[in-house]
Amino acid sequence: MRSALVVDDSAVIRKVARRILETLDFAVRDAEDGEKALALCTEEMPSVILLDWNMPNMDGYAFLRLLRQSHNGDRPKVLFCTTENDVGAIARALRAGADEYIMKPFDREIMMAKLDQVGFAARLSELV
Repeated sequence: MRSALVVDDSAVIRKVARRILETLDFAVRDAEDGEKALALCTEEMPSVILLDWNMPNMDGYAFLRLLRQSHNGDRPKVLFCTTENDVGAIARALRAGADEYIMKPFDREIMMAKLDQVGFAARLSELV
């Protein structure tokens, strides 16, 4: 089964993302900051990481840099989540190793499209 890690300091975003990803046949874990997410990745590297950029303790940028330097840290597809539409911030995230970005708020269709862009195409006939 495909696995996902949702990293966001908002409990609401984590809950919404979890529900969407579970309907897309992902086993989902979550963390409220980069420190906890890094620990979870050390235990088991997920297939996909949905990553908030602005969090306490360790932000998304610091997490992503450390993830990409870790053992198997190049494997997960990272979708960084943002409320900002600043092209500079998006470019910085992509340079740091994010595979794609997703704007908040998002819904199931947007999530499916972004997952498809990074190689996790859903079998629509099974998921609708």
